[in-house]
Amino acid sequence: MARRRCASAPRLPSARSAPAAPRARLARAARIAPVLLLGCSAGRDGAEVGGRVSGSASGALAPNALAAPALAPPPISLEVVAGRWQMRAVPESGDTTPTSYVLTATADTSGWSIAFPDGPPVPLRIVAVDGDSIVAETGEYRSVRRRGASVHTRSVVRLDGDHLVGTSVARYRMAGADSVLRLQTEGTRRP
Repeated sequence: MARRRCASAPRLPSARSAPAAPRARLARAARIAPVLLLGCSAGRDGAEVGGRVSGSASGALAPNALAAPALAPPPISLEVVAGRWQMRAVPESGDTTPTSYVLTATADTSGWSIAFPDGPPVPLRIVAVDGDSIVAETGEYRSVRRRGASVHTRSVVRLDGDHLVGTSVARYRMAGADSVLRLQTEGTRRP
């Protein structure tokens, strides 16, 4: 059975017939040949193969061949986040008991706080508002997860639909490997 050769495919010399100097060009041609031949493997019925329409003399891209570029999320606005959020923080490993608290957010960088049940509000300092994220940190306060320990946290949150999601890193004032705890946070707006 004779092989049919695509008219647009380049004729490649064999490795035995090529002198030593052009072997680099031969190696390059061998790497790109499958890409060039992909268009030749299509039938004549106009079916899409490899993002191109077969049978098309121009080799034009099919309308759906180019995916739309991913759009960057819109920048976050403190005005949109302002309000009270019922938050839940769950450690990424180890004891995965959730910690619940209320985040109070304002339309500017002042007046933010978190409040644990039966505890005083802990002020939050907004470190950055960049892209779709808000970075906040607390000063040192008494931990509700580890009795008798002091902790300070740094959190990054963003809006995901009607949820506020992100991560927190808690640093406890104690020596040892367990002095840092990473948590996943999620919250919904309170009425």
